[in-house]
Amino acid sequence: MSRETDGEFEEFFSSRARSLRRTAYVLCGDWGVAEELTQITLVKVYAQWPRLRRDGADAYARRVLVNSSATRWRKLRHERLVELVPDRSTPTGCRDDHLVLAAALAELPTQQRAVIALRFMEDLSVGEVAGLFGIAEGTVKSHTSRATQTLRVALAEPANQEESHDFRR
Repeated sequence: MSRETDGEFEEFFSSRARSLRRTAYVLCGDWGVAEELTQITLVKVYAQWPRLRRDGADAYARRVLVNSSATRWRKLRHERLVELVPDRSTPTGCRDDHLVLAAALAELPTQQRAVIALRFMEDLSVGEVAGLFGIAEGTVKSHTSRATQTLRVALAEPANQEESHDFRR
């Protein structure tokens, strides 16, 4: 790359790295992993920098970050790291909300998960998300609706599910 191009990337890096890291943290819940996701994202952006339109660099970086996070979720779906191995298994009725949420998010289709992350974690508007993915605003709304419904069902407490039944005859 030329010095001018490198300078442009350095400016982009300086202005966006911190925000990308915060977004990565919201996606994964771990500062160390967020740092790794941010580094992966910035390396990929740098590799594409000569071909990127400067006004699209931010959107490209967000997409790379979301995709990198999704790849990580797929790889870790069945793994759970713990500091200490327990003496006995966890009772089946015990729920860890963080793990339940992570599992529910991991089960969403990739585009729905990305829409949820960008809409509710990055606080982007429907129009911004639509522009980022090159899809219609109605498609963003549809993905949001389907994903939130799926999450509601997945995250519903068993007691609440029983209470929601209509037992009138």
